[in-house]
Amino acid sequence: MSTFVAAPARGRSATALILAGVLWGTGGLSGNLLAAQGHLHPLSVACYRLLLGGACTVLFVWATGRLRELVWTKPVVRRLLMSGALLGQFQACYFVSVSLTSVSVSTMITIGSVPVFATLGTAVRDRRLPATTTLGATAAAIAGLVLLTWSPVAGSWKLAGGVAFALLAGAGFAMLTLATRKPVEGLDSFCATAFGLLLGGVALTPVALWFGMALPLRPEVLAIALYLGVVPTAIAYAAYFLALRTAHPVLAALSALLEPLTAVVASAVLFGDRLGVTGWCGAALLVTALAVSYTR
Repeated sequence: MSTFVAAPARGRSATALILAGVLWGTGGLSGNLLAAQGHLHPLSVACYRLLLGGACTVLFVWATGRLRELVWTKPVVRRLLMSGALLGQFQACYFVSVSLTSVSVSTMITIGSVPVFATLGTAVRDRRLPATTTLGATAAAIAGLVLLTWSPVAGSWKLAGGVAFALLAGAGFAMLTLATRKPVEGLDSFCATAFGLLLGGVALTPVALWFGMALPLRPEVLAIALYLGVVPTAIAYAAYFLALRTAHPVLAALSALLEPLTAVVASAVLFGDRLGVTGWCGAALLVTALAVSYTR
């Protein structure tokens, strides 16, 4: 009987993970549209995503009763502040990279570099070399990143700046992953992400106000801002963490691959982004490296 009960749950989890990966892939696209339609600086776009997404996820935490389980100890507060700072840095660098290069290139470099930085950080922390498979995946990811940066993007200085900010975003997310690996008593992963998003938005607000956060009161601009905060942020994170309860770990890992793939395909269809043969070879190497890294 338990087998028949568990099977539908696993099926729903797989669907939720696929949904989360696809929705995450639309985050850069909607942010790019918001910057163009609303005439906003990339830091303001990052701030809106974190504030709106954080507010929605915190409301979800409250509605599902998780807020009653949250214990406000000093370690919990420190973890939330650190998560907010790193999520703010990650989103800010990512959207600056998108503005300098393209959604496809920025997303592939950011997501593709996370396992590389995580592997380097773990090797330094543990003072030992990673496993052979991990080293091979890291080498493939680095080769993919190099090939991807040779894809046709106008302006060499913009390409260099965009790559640098994408790598900073990847480094920030890898640091967040390593720093939050050890759980804190009284704080689950979803609550940490919800309040981290909101605190990251609050931290970026002064800088975003400096660059200008005024949104044109046009229906299409407001709809894009709402989509950015709700769909690829709040709904995607909610689907991901709820699915983790019953999902197979391999499925959870592979769902991360759908974000860059969705971004590349959608940006090619909507914005006409073209990676070129070399860029697609680099993207293929990155996807292979991600598959090996995350499944391990």
